[in-house]
Amino acid sequence: MRQNPLLRLEALGQSIWLDFLSRGMLVSGELVALIQQDGVTGVTSNPATFEKAIAQTADYDDAIKDLARQGITSPEIYEELVLDDIRMTADLLRPVYERLEGRDGFVSLEVSPHLAHDTAGTLIEARRLWERVDRPNLFIKVPGTWEGLPAIRQLACEGINVNVTLLFGLPRYRAVAEAYLDGLAERAARGLPLEQVASVASFFLSRIDVLVDPLLEELAGQGGVRGEQAASLKGQTAIACARVARGMYREILAGDRFVALASRGARPQRLLWASTGTKNPAYSDIKYLEPLIGPDTINTAPLETINAYRDHGHPLATLDYEVQEARVALQQLGELGIDLAVVTQRLEDEGVEKFVRPFDSLLQALERKRAAVLV
Repeated sequence: MRQNPLLRLEALGQSIWLDFLSRGMLVSGELVALIQQDGVTGVTSNPATFEKAIAQTADYDDAIKDLARQGITSPEIYEELVLDDIRMTADLLRPVYERLEGRDGFVSLEVSPHLAHDTAGTLIEARRLWERVDRPNLFIKVPGTWEGLPAIRQLACEGINVNVTLLFGLPRYRAVAEAYLDGLAERAARGLPLEQVASVASFFLSRIDVLVDPLLEELAGQGGVRGEQAASLKGQTAIACARVARGMYREILAGDRFVALASRGARPQRLLWASTGTKNPAYSDIKYLEPLIGPDTINTAPLETINAYRDHGHPLATLDYEVQEARVALQQLGELGIDLAVVTQRLEDEGVEKFVRPFDSLLQALERKRAAVLV
């Protein structure tokens, strides 16, 4: 009998996380099955996934009615629903966390997307959510914006686990990694322990190709040598970025700064591949999982991608293949006039908005449900 490909990922050093969370999955046992049968070792959530879970199903209606009758506001109802889900998920993952001595078994909860450019507000909300959930295997998700960097540094210093989300560009990734090390260094200078502080840097992938591929198609349509080069690069940008980021990660871990912190018990800030559901139907449904398998990495995938990999995945340690070719590919994009700095800043801006819209939509849906109860 063919072994479940998802279970073979752990032997290659890669964790598989679920990029979705709902009350229905928790009460039905679906999440438990994914943990026990497929080796899922973590869960991520965001405003878009909660909007889908809460506003588009009836799973939460009884809880919403009970909370509405207590006279609390729609934002407070949202928080109560979400925190209950996060706590339940953290508890389901706690055996994984204990078994792996804190290296895995996390659930992620995001600060309000309206705080993406508000350092002080991010810190206040991150601390409050960390205290309210009160689980050691929690990540607080903080966008990797310029304003997020000081918050990442301060939260690491305070011993609050951070999942840095909405990362698209390589220079920003390096800045995020430095912010994490800065926070650990300050914590160490205060004589505080480093062993239990965890962080991941979430690189969003498929959206990169969604934006870059049309630019390459336009150039390919012009023909000639440049057109051929553009055509050869289609669908390659995101994976190339991931492989170059992996090289940066290894450099950071080998650097004197991290080595000194590691001697005090510091953990590395692992790379996490996010946005790994395939957006382009012309591409494989496991395009952003199969080529990016490597030690000390995480792939957080939607349920559809997890199901697809279980069905026809072929695990191999592929992440460290063709790293030099990846660097060349990114250089060729620049030669073709595609500025990745511009592309990644646009993706960051759009990414924040893609979380703001469902967040606001969810609060509006909750207000309607709340009002209906109080009529």
